[in-house]
Amino acid sequence: MSFESFGLHPDLMRAIAEAGYTSPTPIQSQAIPVVIEGKDVMGAAQTGTGKTAAFTLPILQRLMPHANSSASPARHPVRALILAPTRELADQISQNVTQYARYVPLRSTVVFGGVDMNPQTAALRSGIEILIATPGRLLDHVQQKTVSLASVSVLVLDEADRMLDMGFLPDLQRIVNLLPKARQSLLFSATFSPEIRKLAKTFLDDHPVVIEVAARNAAAENVSQVVYVVDRAESKRAAVAHLVRSQGLRQVIVFTNTKIGASRLARELQREGIPADAIHGDKSQPERLATLERFKKGEVEVMVATDVAARGLDIAELPAVINFDLPYSPEDYVHRIGRTGRAGASGQAMSLMVAEDQRLLAEIEKMLRRSIPKESLRPQREPVRAKSAPQEKSVHQDPIFSQPYQPKAADPVGLAPPASGSAASAVPVKPAVSGRALPSGIRRAPRTVPALLGGKQKA
Repeated sequence: MSFESFGLHPDLMRAIAEAGYTSPTPIQSQAIPVVIEGKDVMGAAQTGTGKTAAFTLPILQRLMPHANSSASPARHPVRALILAPTRELADQISQNVTQYARYVPLRSTVVFGGVDMNPQTAALRSGIEILIATPGRLLDHVQQKTVSLASVSVLVLDEADRMLDMGFLPDLQRIVNLLPKARQSLLFSATFSPEIRKLAKTFLDDHPVVIEVAARNAAAENVSQVVYVVDRAESKRAAVAHLVRSQGLRQVIVFTNTKIGASRLARELQREGIPADAIHGDKSQPERLATLERFKKGEVEVMVATDVAARGLDIAELPAVINFDLPYSPEDYVHRIGRTGRAGASGQAMSLMVAEDQRLLAEIEKMLRRSIPKESLRPQREPVRAKSAPQEKSVHQDPIFSQPYQPKAADPVGLAPPASGSAASAVPVKPAVSGRALPSGIRRAPRTVPALLGGKQKA
């Protein structure tokens, strides 16, 4: 099958050819004809198999009768609404829509949080047919009366399972209530959970066309997977540096479960001399986009990310991903490793695991219905200095310090540290017998108060 068999408009075919597409993927082959017919669709496919084109191309085809070059905003009402859970995914979809509609007089724009609303408002008021949005920011514009959804004829929920995970269900219900009841609804995702099927019954018609081109929750076959078992959590940072260097990785996404963990790991890798940066929800959208752009250009070799980046990132020929933390949700594992091995290319998915992660791994393998190969990994550490013969150490507890003072080898043995802020030098103190109390009847040597403080010697 070829794209010509779908009967797409010549201007769309020209954009497809320039994008380098030669033949449709399985999800595109099955979804495009059905969407063109105007039917509701539930589409599931492995991440990276072209879901965005599977719904964008037929939507553009259906909107071709409304295409016009008029400058009047009234001639460009919102006719298609595409909802995405994250800013990154919304931005990626917008780029694809712009690419496919390059030679078609249909306008599009994207709105998401974390950036100034004024440019978005200006774009909406100028008139657009295709609106890509995150639910929260779309409702902000609805409240500000800068957008009308009364003319929407096609609704797309992309990565709807992620929307549920992020708590967007109330926002989705509010948005759907603003749309015309007579519309086409499409739900696309890499995974179909029972909750998603329940959601589909609410937003789609009674008999949507269900398209599943791969086993449910399956990972791409062209992505090699391995789990490296490390002895303790503190060894993971060294393991990441070892994998990056030993395998010559110049572009890799490392996933963590927390925002703090992502920032910390990025800083530690930088100290190791590895160009790294973090991307997560606490960073502003301009910061996240700047990091992503530097990563695509190769200025950043390791991008440490939370699951906010697991959806929507389309990095051409990304060779590998590393799970610094195994995800709490098995479905997120599929999305994470789906960042590599896209469009038929091969990729590597490496995960780090300590003994406490065994339960998380078991849930992932249960979902995949397969066992992931495991290897022990003990990254090289700095050589441990040779230990000298045991020597009796002097431990002095000074009231100025909260912890016992351990004199260094270069210090004169038996000298207490100078008082904080004092210019007086340390004075001899008789050390205690290491490991046991002084014998009964023996008193400690008198301590000397520096003359600089004007004190007198006391017993």
